Amino acid sequence: MGNEAQDFLPELDSQDGPQQGPSWASTRWPLDFGGEDDLTGAMDPTTMTIAVKQAVAQAGKASDPEAIEKAADASIRAMLLIRTYRVRGHLAADLDPLHLSHRELPRDLTLEWHGFSGAALDEEVFIGGNLGFHWITPRHLVEILRKNYCGHVGLEYMHISDVEERRFLQDRIEGPDKVIQFTPEGKRAILGAVIRGEEYEKFLGKKYVGTKRFGLDGGESMIPALEAVIKYGGSLGVREIIYGMSHRGRLNVLANVMAKPYKVIFHEFSGGSANPDDVGGSGDVKYHLGTSTDREFDGISVHMSLVPNPSHLEAVNPVVLGKTRAQQAIRDDLSKHDQVLPVLLHGDAAFAGQGVVWECFGLSGVRGYSTGGCLHFVINNQIGFTTSPQFARSSPYPSDVAKGVQAPILHVNGDNPEAVTFACKLAIEYRQRFKRDIVIDMWCYRRFGHNEGDEPSFTQPLMYERIKQHPRVSELYSERLKAEGVIEEGTAPAMRQEFIDHLEEEFEAGKSYKPNEADWFAGRWSGLHKPADPESARRNVHTAIEKKLFESLGRTLTTVPAEHTIHKTLQRVLDAKAKSFETGTGFDWATAEALAFGSLVTEGFGVRLSGQDSGRGTFSQRHAIWIDQNTESKYIPLATLPHGKFEVYDSTLSEFGVLGFEYGFALADPKTLVMWEAQFGDFANGAQVIIDQFIASGEAKWLRANGLVMLLPHGFEGQGPEHSSARLERFLQLCANDNIQVCNITSPANYFHVLRRQMMRPFRKPLIIMTPKSLLRHPMAKSDADKFMGESHFMRILSDKSPIDDAKVRRLVLCSGKVAYDLMEKRDAEGLDDVSIVRLEQLYPFPGEPLATRLKRMTGLEQVIWCQEEPRNNGAWFFVDNQIENALTAAGHTGMRPRYAGREVAASPATGFAKRHQMQQEELVADALGLSDRSAAAKRKSTAS
Repeated sequence: MGNEAQDFLPELDSQDGPQQGPSWASTRWPLDFGGEDDLTGAMDPTTMTIAVKQAVAQAGKASDPEAIEKAADASIRAMLLIRTYRVRGHLAADLDPLHLSHRELPRDLTLEWHGFSGAALDEEVFIGGNLGFHWITPRHLVEILRKNYCGHVGLEYMHISDVEERRFLQDRIEGPDKVIQFTPEGKRAILGAVIRGEEYEKFLGKKYVGTKRFGLDGGESMIPALEAVIKYGGSLGVREIIYGMSHRGRLNVLANVMAKPYKVIFHEFSGGSANPDDVGGSGDVKYHLGTSTDREFDGISVHMSLVPNPSHLEAVNPVVLGKTRAQQAIRDDLSKHDQVLPVLLHGDAAFAGQGVVWECFGLSGVRGYSTGGCLHFVINNQIGFTTSPQFARSSPYPSDVAKGVQAPILHVNGDNPEAVTFACKLAIEYRQRFKRDIVIDMWCYRRFGHNEGDEPSFTQPLMYERIKQHPRVSELYSERLKAEGVIEEGTAPAMRQEFIDHLEEEFEAGKSYKPNEADWFAGRWSGLHKPADPESARRNVHTAIEKKLFESLGRTLTTVPAEHTIHKTLQRVLDAKAKSFETGTGFDWATAEALAFGSLVTEGFGVRLSGQDSGRGTFSQRHAIWIDQNTESKYIPLATLPHGKFEVYDSTLSEFGVLGFEYGFALADPKTLVMWEAQFGDFANGAQVIIDQFIASGEAKWLRANGLVMLLPHGFEGQGPEHSSARLERFLQLCANDNIQVCNITSPANYFHVLRRQMMRPFRKPLIIMTPKSLLRHPMAKSDADKFMGESHFMRILSDKSPIDDAKVRRLVLCSGKVAYDLMEKRDAEGLDDVSIVRLEQLYPFPGEPLATRLKRMTGLEQVIWCQEEPRNNGAWFFVDNQIENALTAAGHTGMRPRYAGREVAASPATGFAKRHQMQQEELVADALGLSDRSAAAKRKSTAS
């Protein structure tokens, strides 16, 4: 960062205040002092002056009007001084251990700025109970204010609108007695934690020279601070903490906070697997792995888990929040949010730069997503990889994004472990009381480069020259404790050596360590297991429901409470549903979905659906929530069912954050069907990090199963490039090793069964469904009642709606999704009696065995066509090509290959012109059915004759 840091704070020493810079540098404030007394509430200047004059007169400090006027003026100026420190005192706090940041005392924090000089400095002024004083001299007042607001902790909180929250924070930092205090035992414990943090990093550096560890060196004060969160959180009702963090300091947190055995980490450093030999999986680098453990302080046990994460900084944040919400639901803690605490550890550059940080703050107060406040801890290295902060953000602090949700921010000097520990103690107390987010911004430094093999002096020579000369945290703190008489001369070296000896013992034990248990099917996951082979018949389970339940759900889904006035169009929808239940025919997609949800809830499962506009449905198809047209009160029919719980939430306008949240929820609760729905499937690409790094690969990397369902509206309806394709090809490209399931379903009943199958099977896999748009109301996309009951189940392959004998088939068209109905309608209209259309409802795991069985019966088969709506370079073609050929070979059709029929390659997924769309659709259907060939043959015959 070097001298460039001087440009980062505004000039505050001109007589008239800052002339340039953003609004945060303003020196003019409203008269809301946020104090204890009515005098310091939000008043207009006239009313406040009158109140102060009355208080001065009543106190007997002045009698004549001129003296009262003068005393009142001094009083108001003194209280403005107090407010200025509350708002801007943090700008003068001593935060930077390296003293590279230019943080002079702003002029508006001086007594002179507020009109106090000479003899007036020692004349008492009335301040109405603020800081514990009614009368105080300005000299004494500013001395206390600087001690409270400009020491090693700088507090930002006056952006908070709630007076009670501001007063709570003021009570804990304001006043002559408000100094950071710990018992001698507490101080020695803090020193021990810092020493463990430092020596652990040095030990790794010595034993594994040149190996990346992304050490905490320079930020070790975080270790005792996080222990304080456990200890004080436990005393305030916390029984579970869920952590998320990136790689910086992760190994130290795993060992010294999460209590992961050192020998296990040493084993992994030596190249060993974190998993038993028979578990499988690809594994991941050690600084991405998670763990879970229990720690006890003062007789209170707290369960802790660190969620595994990829290198994509901040991507784990919504996963942690979703898992927290699920655990709160499991513990029946959603009303108080006392027991389960999310803690997110951030880097300064990532916290300021990654948009998902704001997406998560945006969820903090939203119904269905709130976790009762998250504790955010920013490890402020004052640098990114090689980028100084003034080039990496547009605000003075990395934490400024938190002001958008009025979260208080504690800036703290990382060289003072007591101050950092105090900040965490205050943070957990605030969170437990107000159930809101709070941020700790620990200013520290990164002793080495981005990793231990990096050379940081290439880009920050002045900073790293200063770091070379800067003593370690434990050295500074142990000298301080010796001066205080808390420890003796040899105490710190003895603590250091004792810990090093323990590390040596663990290092030797790590050489022979072998993992003997995987914990991914423990706890709430008990009874679940890894699945059988993808082709195994055991993968299919009974998903039909009894007639009695079917009829009961029909009544629930069509009966409107007498006191509820619904929209007249919705009434027509419900009348149509009732007709289906009466006749047993014509069940549409939305009704089948509701039957799946309702049956699962009745059987004791939870059902959680979220997404943008999911309550009504993007296409006005779902109507899971009925809004009273007079009062806007809500009625949710499925929420009235017994045994389980049905929830549907309209999410914030977010893909990345919300999908990560739902993945985290499903990570914690395999007994709830968790679904995220995109407004259009195209928009899922805004959450691609979650899809790639968690959904598709989380099980292989981290041995963490997940049953999340993604509902992605997909289908070419002529609505243009951003409302057609859910990018089926991207999901299929991610498919391997039985990691996910990908379906493109055309039958309401089959959709019903695939949702129920997701919960009925004894394993969990993410399920990606290309959901329809026009098929929601298509006359051919209907199911009869018997398809939901009896012996029915999910069909990976669906036959022709107008089947012909397999032996008569000459041309087989395989397809997936909406195009099947276009093909059937055209085939029937043309009277083609040797063309069969078969739908692949599940694309992965590919149904090779049932397809081969079907192909074997087609003894007269001459041609197999794969037809899709998507351009050739999109969709399923490149995935299914070899799969179909393998099935043909297995069926005895050796040498036969499928042919492609569909749109040509395109950079844009779909055209935005309706006529062009229609022409393309007609051409691909004709090509698939061989109509183009027949037309050409007829033309040749006519020409020849």
